[in-house]
Amino acid sequence: METDTSGTMNPSLTSLVREILNDTHQLIRQQIALFHQEIRDDLRKTRDAVIMMAAGIGVLAMAGAFLLIALPLVLNWYVPAIPLWGCFAIIGAVLVLLGGTTVFVAVHRIRSVNPLHSPAVEALKENLKWTILPK
Repeated sequence: METDTSGTMNPSLTSLVREILNDTHQLIRQQIALFHQEIRDDLRKTRDAVIMMAAGIGVLAMAGAFLLIALPLVLNWYVPAIPLWGCFAIIGAVLVLLGGTTVFVAVHRIRSVNPLHSPAVEALKENLKWTILPK
């Protein structure tokens, strides 16, 4: 450090540049850590959406089974028979609605995940650009 005519200490140019570089490296490390955290969050959201989609597909499979069981009963309805098919058809239709809604919500959640289009990634790109190619 140098002293000026008033007796105060002034940092040298070398120490200022060193501090700027240290701050830049620390900022890049923090942005990389933020990027890793966002990736973990996106993977967790994707996992949750896939689990929900699997549950919806399972419900749809059960609905299909009920509707397949009801189909012969519907055909049997045209011939004098017990109208038990209506109960099976109602349960099947409710399960189709429930499963379809679940799959729709899960697909919407999966589409909302975009890990490479986050503010942390954009800031990291900008800082790397300024660090590698300073003007």
